[in-house]
Amino acid sequence: MTPPQDPRQNHLLASLPEGDYARMLPQLEWVTIPLGHVLYESGAQMRHVYFPTDSIVSLLYVMENGASAEIAVVGNEGVVGVSLFMGGETTPSRAVVQSAGHAFRLTAQLVKDEFLRAGPMQHLLLRYTQALLTQMAQTAVCNRHHSLDQQFCRWLLLSIDRLSSNELVMTQELIANMLGVRREGVTEAAGNVQRAGLIEYRRGHITVLDRAGLEARTCECYSVVKKEYDRLLPDVTAS
Repeated sequence: MTPPQDPRQNHLLASLPEGDYARMLPQLEWVTIPLGHVLYESGAQMRHVYFPTDSIVSLLYVMENGASAEIAVVGNEGVVGVSLFMGGETTPSRAVVQSAGHAFRLTAQLVKDEFLRAGPMQHLLLRYTQALLTQMAQTAVCNRHHSLDQQFCRWLLLSIDRLSSNELVMTQELIANMLGVRREGVTEAAGNVQRAGLIEYRRGHITVLDRAGLEARTCECYSVVKKEYDRLLPDVTAS
């Protein structure tokens, strides 16, 4: 049986002052979230926010015809469900588990109550939301102006930053849905990066072999997003 994790594996929770953290601790529920699990659907009322510890959640925008594309990724640096404390009960995006693992969650009402205290938690969540909006905007620009090869490298780097290892377990179909391309496009992009010696890719497993090489191969979008997270959340993202 897997032992319960420490909520402070999530960097936002770890950044809270001791008193605020102690007040929230009894309300935090540890949950297992499997690969492909949908935390919330577009338009559905949000009942919890999630603080990932060793998992990654992809925020996807889904079109009427079922096509989708990723707008952001959330891991141990952040929280899933910002719409709830920003004044909305729903969001047009879908939250899907990109890398299986665990998270701690709080009920909607508890999050609202904590946010309205206007204390450290509110300040932290607002700064995180600004960083998340930067990631969303940069993703839109990247998807419009940069090659699939560059997008794939950016996506890999953002994902690895949110895990404690250099390996991702991911189906080709899920990667295609996130990048908004056909599976053949993922095969081609992954093959190019693998032939360059930067990753090993087989049967849904991606292992990063050369991180510096990935950073050199991707576009400026990765560094723009990372610098903004470091600027807004220096205590959160520090290793």
